Amino acid sequence: MKDYVIAIDQGTTSSRAIVFDTDFRMVATGQREFEQHFPDSGWVEHEPEDIWDTTVATVREAIAKAGVSAGDIAAIGITNQRETTLIWDRDTGKPIHRAIVWQDRRTAPMCERLKADGLEPIFSKKTGLLLDPYFAGTKVAWLLNKVPGARARAAAGKLAFGTVDSFLLWRLTGGKAHVTDASNASRTLLYNIRDNAWDEELLKILEIPDSLLPVVKDCADDFGETTPELFGAAIPIRGAAGDQQAALIGQACFERGTIKSTYGTGCFVVLNTGEELVRSQNRLVSTIGYRLRGKTTYALEGSIFVAGAAVQWLRDGLKILDHAAHSGAMAAQADPNQQVYLVPAFVGLGAPHWDANARGAIFGITRGTGPNELARAALESVCYQTLDLLDAMKADYPALSDAALRVDGGMVASDWTMQHLANILGRPVHRPGVLETTALGAAWLAGMHAGVWPDEKGFASTWKLDRCFEPSMKSDARQRLIKGWRDAVRRTLT
Repeated sequence: MKDYVIAIDQGTTSSRAIVFDTDFRMVATGQREFEQHFPDSGWVEHEPEDIWDTTVATVREAIAKAGVSAGDIAAIGITNQRETTLIWDRDTGKPIHRAIVWQDRRTAPMCERLKADGLEPIFSKKTGLLLDPYFAGTKVAWLLNKVPGARARAAAGKLAFGTVDSFLLWRLTGGKAHVTDASNASRTLLYNIRDNAWDEELLKILEIPDSLLPVVKDCADDFGETTPELFGAAIPIRGAAGDQQAALIGQACFERGTIKSTYGTGCFVVLNTGEELVRSQNRLVSTIGYRLRGKTTYALEGSIFVAGAAVQWLRDGLKILDHAAHSGAMAAQADPNQQVYLVPAFVGLGAPHWDANARGAIFGITRGTGPNELARAALESVCYQTLDLLDAMKADYPALSDAALRVDGGMVASDWTMQHLANILGRPVHRPGVLETTALGAAWLAGMHAGVWPDEKGFASTWKLDRCFEPSMKSDARQRLIKGWRDAVRRTLT
């Protein structure tokens, strides 16, 4: 009996594989970190072979730890860092360049030129996105323009483009599947989310030949099978979704108006808007939440580029803490009479500002400022940025209630951070029993399509609350802190 489902969670700083049983419990996990490369200011790259090697290694590790064989696995679901862009040779499978990561800002001048030509409204209307280096389309154009011979090879149909899911699917299936899912396609600046099709006009503007593009499938679909030699037997791949959409699913946010926030390297707030494609007037993005059985569910999303990455900077850059997990305890010990603000615009600012040229800054430092105050400022910055996103969502979607925000990701393990988040938002924050909701969402897509897991209603009934954080800060104190934050952000904008 094939009783297990594997989720591959390929993230920005590590790859993970998690084996789930039929009761949605995590049986075993494999995880490997890999290096990020910063070849120039605002540039972020990954070595594609690092992505591939760590993915395969973690799946093997998780299967071994679970004490099962590949033959016991009903299906694999994949979730991934979304806008990270790869182009590879169709014959060899070898990438033509390092992966350009979603955080990368090298195409900011290209985006500005396109805006100056009055093209942003065309892109926004068709894709729901903004002309920003964050999204994949301009990264593809950069690779074609900058890698010697790439444009000619692409025109000849010898190259393939994909986000990380596509690259993994190509490799896992031995080059048989050049596919993606609707949620990842919707992050490329090349996909018409109303028509659910690659857009010829946008491809022409960016000079990207359609021969590069993968086939777009539902999030729960037949994505092929792994080659038997990888894991000991062929395993069906039956689910794929970008990491934030997978987290929306893993949080069981299937109803219109439900909302979740994920705190990993960045922070991403996603609101389910159902069949309605809501056009943001506040520089949020409209996107595909998921597509199941041919039916598209839309979402509003706000992205913060730096969340957990701010704590990693304190650890690796400033070396003022040994482990990221210590940040909450340090914040609790910070001097309450100091108010230090960190604006973590290390790679520009995301929603609702979308300032690619903004850079990080710290305000309010005194001679008495030390590691504890900086740790608190880093954690607080995540809370303030979340508030900025929710305020923008409320303006775009007045029906957004003051109901609890469902949270997930590595940072939510910090009680101090979650309590401060509830205080700043002025709404309850719900931490679920399963924190690995991104992986759980990918697993559900695969397990549901394979027939071993229940449908949306059945899955939603299994969601469990770990802890509710209720706001406890007085209104005047809250407003004072928010005013200081907004002044700090204003000073960093270009």
